Amino acid sequence: MDIRYALRQFRKSPGFTSAAIFTLALGIGGTTAIFTLIDAVMLRSLPVADPATLYRIGEGGDCCVKGIPQGNWGMYSFRLVERLRAQAPEFEQIAAFQAGAGRVSVRRQGEQAARPLRSEYVSGNYFATFGVGALGGRVFTPNDDTPGAPPVAVLSHHAWETAYGANPSVVGSTFSIEGHAFAIVGVAPAGFFGETLRSDPPDIWIPLHQEPLIDGRDNLMSRQSAAWLRLIGRVRPGSSVGGVGTRLTGVLRQWILYEAGYAANWMPDIVKGIPKETIRVIPAGAGVEEMKESYAASLRILFAVCGMVLLIACANVANLLLVRSVDRRGQTALRLAVGATRRQIVTQALAESVLLAAGGGMAGLLVAMAAARLLISLAFSSARFLPIAVTPSLPVLGFACGASLLTGILFGAAPAWLATRTDPAEALRAQRRGGSDRSAPASRILLVAQAALSVVLVAGATMLGRSLYNLEHQDFGYEVPGRVIVSLNGPSVDYSSAKLNALYRQMEERLNSIAGVGGSGLALYNPLTNNWGEFIVVDGHPEGKLDGNSGASWDRVSADYLQNFGIRLLRGRYFSRADDERTAPVAIVNEAFVRRFFGRNESPLDRRFGMNLPQFSKMYRIIGVVRDAKFAGFALGRPARPMFYVPLAQMVTYNNEMMDGLERNSHSVRAAMLVTRIPPGTLEPILKKTLAELDPGLTVISVRTMEEQVALSFGRQRAVASLAGLFGTVALLLAAVGMYGVTAYSVARRTSEIGIRMALGAGRGAVVRMVLGGSAKRVAIGLLAGVPLSIGAGRLVEAELYGVSSWDPEALIVAAGALLACALIAAAIPAGRAASISPLRALRAE
Repeated sequence: MDIRYALRQFRKSPGFTSAAIFTLALGIGGTTAIFTLIDAVMLRSLPVADPATLYRIGEGGDCCVKGIPQGNWGMYSFRLVERLRAQAPEFEQIAAFQAGAGRVSVRRQGEQAARPLRSEYVSGNYFATFGVGALGGRVFTPNDDTPGAPPVAVLSHHAWETAYGANPSVVGSTFSIEGHAFAIVGVAPAGFFGETLRSDPPDIWIPLHQEPLIDGRDNLMSRQSAAWLRLIGRVRPGSSVGGVGTRLTGVLRQWILYEAGYAANWMPDIVKGIPKETIRVIPAGAGVEEMKESYAASLRILFAVCGMVLLIACANVANLLLVRSVDRRGQTALRLAVGATRRQIVTQALAESVLLAAGGGMAGLLVAMAAARLLISLAFSSARFLPIAVTPSLPVLGFACGASLLTGILFGAAPAWLATRTDPAEALRAQRRGGSDRSAPASRILLVAQAALSVVLVAGATMLGRSLYNLEHQDFGYEVPGRVIVSLNGPSVDYSSAKLNALYRQMEERLNSIAGVGGSGLALYNPLTNNWGEFIVVDGHPEGKLDGNSGASWDRVSADYLQNFGIRLLRGRYFSRADDERTAPVAIVNEAFVRRFFGRNESPLDRRFGMNLPQFSKMYRIIGVVRDAKFAGFALGRPARPMFYVPLAQMVTYNNEMMDGLERNSHSVRAAMLVTRIPPGTLEPILKKTLAELDPGLTVISVRTMEEQVALSFGRQRAVASLAGLFGTVALLLAAVGMYGVTAYSVARRTSEIGIRMALGAGRGAVVRMVLGGSAKRVAIGLLAGVPLSIGAGRLVEAELYGVSSWDPEALIVAAGALLACALIAAAIPAGRAASISPLRALRAE
């Protein structure tokens, strides 16, 4: 009966019903959208068999190769993997897989050009560990992952569909991977994206023992101390993982001391740190949670923002219901007078509010799907494929239902309670003169709360927006306009140094000959996309500790790279064409390198340094100092790292296996930079044709302007700032609507009073000031409460801010000004109506 009665009332008041449902849809929809992302990124299990029995041996999302102890370990060398597997009988399967994803050039027989595919090396029991079969063909077996096994690979379903048109003949066909023949033995099922939720998951899986074939003599499989593999195992039925971590930690420490093969000069520091080297065994039903670690803080901020919008929406609807309850006070009094119980009155009022919330929840699901798509497009704008569905899952549907029920009770409680406080005798008398409005204090409190929360949201959104602006428009140390960045899959590892140098000279000549290109440069990697770092030893200085304060980033670049990129020279000289294989090794360092390793009173020019081992401390002679440039994309919110550059044309011979391998790997160019205004869409086909003519194995991964690359580096921050701004605007609009409703209702109830005032001589201006003054008081109280709350909220998100303080005056002024402007506009309309009241008509109606 209560439900049928509520539905009849809604049909009679379509304007009220639509406004309430729309308001709630915004609040519930926004909150559900963020929960959709939280569910997909932080809560959902891998789409594999029995994920509850999966455990990760190690933790953390570090990537991708480590050459020193990790403290809390999460990556291992292949030889250490074999030791750990042998000491973990509690697991029926332990799969090893590459940390991060690489790229390989892949060409099917009959195709002219190779295409770059994201690759991942995995153990032969990888698919069996996860209980995943093949959509077509078969998956790997342990026999595929042995020395000398025929080269095979498995394609992802996404790559099979998008790159090869879902052609069944792909299974069993031969592909050329980095120039080597591989048989495609199967295609993974559609729902399987690997063990890690990430944008652009692997397109192709390759057995671990094929890594030496592809990567040549400097492969990671043979490097004793190179940690590049992660481990996930499936525990045996009836077994427990308790104590496994302690046992494997003991194995790890023995391996570090006696088998790892770390450099002798590192061992004193390593021995001191042995008690800190540990392995933890943790649940891995959700896989490797790289995305969770990256986005958890941002999603929590957005969830809090949406929660506040939902509270504002609840306050708005509560105000609407309060007005309805007062307008229906006579009816309620009559019902009480003829025998209705207070419980029945409360139940009927709550039925209306819960029904409204249910309607808002259903509309909110549509809003949630659109908002989730918007969030994904903002946060992952560079991703070609993201295995996250925005369709509501059962947990999301449950959240939406729970949020709807809770909000219905929340905003319906006050009107329901006030309905029971009606005095039938008083309510049935002339209400305008003799009655009192018990809802007015509650309505004013709700309005003040709306104003305070709106200030918090707008101030927070302004802080995040200013922080994003500061990040994107900081001085990176190089020229951003007019530079195009090209990501490449480098040449074959089989090339000799002489062939590589000849290839790179031809590449630069071809790139410079493209019409509209004013200069170019080649590099080991692009700014903001990668980072190489090594331990630094300086000739004549005591050897540093094995920690972050003794390392530096570095890049190998062609002769004209630094000047073409606009990295300004401060002292000494740039590289020249004469810095080649016939001359002694030289280097250019940045200001941060000088500060860390030489100080203010020591000139770095002509000083010598080297990498990792003391015997190589005289390897490089410093010939120049350049401005600090931020090349590490993960550290753009921090000061520039110490960095040095070495010439691409110079090849150093170390007579040390580890250093010779590092040297050879560093000559695999993965990036090109062009000085041009040609749009990337026009430039990309020209580059592909030019490079394919030069070497069919050179494949273009992406072509972007430097502005686009900078923007992509802040995708997460942009998503948070944009959505916070959007929800802050919604909060302001809701607060304005609430202000308008309360003021309009107040004017309507005071019609006779205003008529009397005007009959006694009050002018229109006085009436307008009276109405606006009442609204201004409520807004002022909201501001007084909102400003300290905004400062507190700023401290909570301080880690996400760059160049902005938690009590940013500009953000507070913007928030206060926006709220005052909205409140003034919202109150001006009822104030104008009040000033136009005719005294005679008002008194006649009375």
